[in-house]
Amino acid sequence: SSLRASSLSTDAPFALLFDCDGVIIETEELHRLAYNAAFKEFNLQINNEPVEWTVAYYDVLQNTVGGGKNKMFFHFRNTTGTFPSFEDGKDAPSTPEEEQALVDRLQARKTDMYKELIAEKAKARPGVLELMDEALADENILVGVCSASTKAAVTKVLDVTLGEERRKQLDVTILGDDVSRLKPDPLIYVTAAERLGIDPKRCVVIEDSIVGLKAAKGAGMRCVVTYTTSTENEDFYSLGCDAKVPELGGRGVTLDMIFGPMKDRLDADILADVRDSL
Repeated sequence: SSLRASSLSTDAPFALLFDCDGVIIETEELHRLAYNAAFKEFNLQINNEPVEWTVAYYDVLQNTVGGGKNKMFFHFRNTTGTFPSFEDGKDAPSTPEEEQALVDRLQARKTDMYKELIAEKAKARPGVLELMDEALADENILVGVCSASTKAAVTKVLDVTLGEERRKQLDVTILGDDVSRLKPDPLIYVTAAERLGIDPKRCVVIEDSIVGLKAAKGAGMRCVVTYTTSTENEDFYSLGCDAKVPELGGRGVTLDMIFGPMKDRLDADILADVRDSL
């Protein structure tokens, strides 16, 4: 917990929880490039064809599976139905232990490549820092980041986009390494509420994907979706999304638009004047 937490009013505070990838920063394409770079370096091949994830296929993956290792397992077990040969013609892994070992190595290398890309290309999505700063300045709002990514990857993203000083003010940071089940399982958000000591009904999550929306709603929280080009056609409202907007900045989203109505009634409409129509 941060120094800020000790000075917060415990008189029915609210919490604002941000997903990281796609919400704080437009990262999905950087993830895809890093996976493909790792696949190429490991010379992954299936039927003499290199393993490569297209933009369209990665959109499907990120809207289906949470976490990088899970995406690789899904790809090799569900999409291709077979694991690849690797390095200089090493046979595909033949036991679950060998499969796990290869995926672990790929993920470690991918994370290193991703961090290099982040350092070059990362910047926050419009309106995110403004809303976060408004929340950090409000003694009745707890602020956190909940991401399925690894600690190494997220810490790098947050330091580059938020800055170390802002990151250290966060009241909670829950990462993929911290929970045994990843989104769409609600565990990451349930854990955040427990650590903050707050009723999930008083939490609003900012997400960008169906996987994240399902996790937030499964935890009993309100959810605002800031969609990206890869998720704009998803039917978020049918899955319980409370408001969807293309960007927080583009719609001028403020703290009061989110929490103002909830002060009167926890299930009140939020962002009613700026959200995409239901």
